[in-house]
Amino acid sequence: MLFAREGAKVVAVDRDIEAARDTQKRVIAEGGVCEAEQADVTKSADVLRVVEASIARFGRIDVLVNNVGIAKVGGPVELSEEDWDMVFDVNVKSMFLACKHALPYMEGQGGGSIVNVSSMAGVRWAGVPYVSYGASKSAVNGLSRYVAMQYAMKNIRCNTILPGLMNTPMIVEPLSGQYDNVDDMIAQRDAICPTGKMGEAWDVAYAALYLASDESKYVNGLELLVDGGLHHQVLAPKAA
Repeated sequence: MLFAREGAKVVAVDRDIEAARDTQKRVIAEGGVCEAEQADVTKSADVLRVVEASIARFGRIDVLVNNVGIAKVGGPVELSEEDWDMVFDVNVKSMFLACKHALPYMEGQGGGSIVNVSSMAGVRWAGVPYVSYGASKSAVNGLSRYVAMQYAMKNIRCNTILPGLMNTPMIVEPLSGQYDNVDDMIAQRDAICPTGKMGEAWDVAYAALYLASDESKYVNGLELLVDGGLHHQVLAPKAA
């Protein structure tokens, strides 16, 4: 929605087409332009189809925002092999596939900007034992650096956003079992933050907008922490 407000023509992609259509309706209601596409971003054919549909509709892809991610709680012993594979497929393979299929068009048109949404958990302990999430976000950081350097001479930038503790719907399902209830979880996570409050999705959106824009034309390979300063703070493990 923020990108559309700034004049971008948006393609909203989701595994749940109704979720993408909800975004589309909201953008159109504000006078923006938005197409809705269904895709499982862990599947190469789906990603290629969406990229080709975007080119057919708009003729180019100036900005690619990879903002799909899941979390599964558990350390190396507790986490199942299936959950490990699922987290890496969704969090890392999806970004690899989106880059694979979008980069040739960006190169052909003379440039572009890729923004990958990682996590503070990719560079430090996040207070919850989800080893697959942290490891996958570290992999996202590495993927982004390599894309940034390989394509820098082709006027294609790739930067990464590392959100800290954020108050979004994503935290409810995977983390609710670690706390007495959702309100207790939110209160405890708010208390951890230096500002006394978690961030929100708009904070990440504004960071993505900057990294996608011409104002950041000399910013490449950056890992931008959006966490209210939390990365400077020591996090103790939550008691069992």
